[in-house]
Amino acid sequence: MFRLLRLVNRLLLGLAGLVLLCAGVVVLAVGTELSVPSWWPYSGPHDVLLSRADRYRWRGEGWWWPVVIAVLAVLVVLALWWLLAQLRRARLSEVLVDSGDGEGARVRGRALEEMLERETEADDGVARARARLTGRRRRAPAVRMRVLLEPYAAPERTIARVADDALAHARDSAGLDALPAEIRLRAARHGAERVR
Repeated sequence: MFRLLRLVNRLLLGLAGLVLLCAGVVVLAVGTELSVPSWWPYSGPHDVLLSRADRYRWRGEGWWWPVVIAVLAVLVVLALWWLLAQLRRARLSEVLVDSGDGEGARVRGRALEEMLERETEADDGVARARARLTGRRRRAPAVRMRVLLEPYAAPERTIARVADDALAHARDSAGLDALPAEIRLRAARHGAERVR
């Protein structure tokens, strides 16, 4: 899915860039009164791209406006899909586990994330933990974790516990050779204590 998305992204960006570059060069050439190809309808600074006759040519046909609206609607939907695909972060939905029988098994990515979160939150000094499986291959995932620490927690101890316990258990249970992780720590805010 990610390869297809990357390919479509690059093709669309390349095509849009090429069209805009060609149009810009031709408009610049016409504006500076350089020669343009004979087939190009726009040949002078006061010319229009579509003449009045071209604009009203298909107006009387019954099929014209539904086709124009349908094409524009498809273009809008494709543009929105492309935009949402750019905003969506890569998240691994499943991990392939070697089951020993040659076929393998699939573990839901969210189940592995929840296990990491619960085991990390069980540690004393951790207020909240969020985990996200990332990566491009289901056999080689990586983890991004955000851990909210209580004010009294020791960051070094927390990172060691997460690496030695939660990440090691996740790696072993999924049968992975390695499980790279990026852990971001943040301290929970606390109010000042009043002394009486």
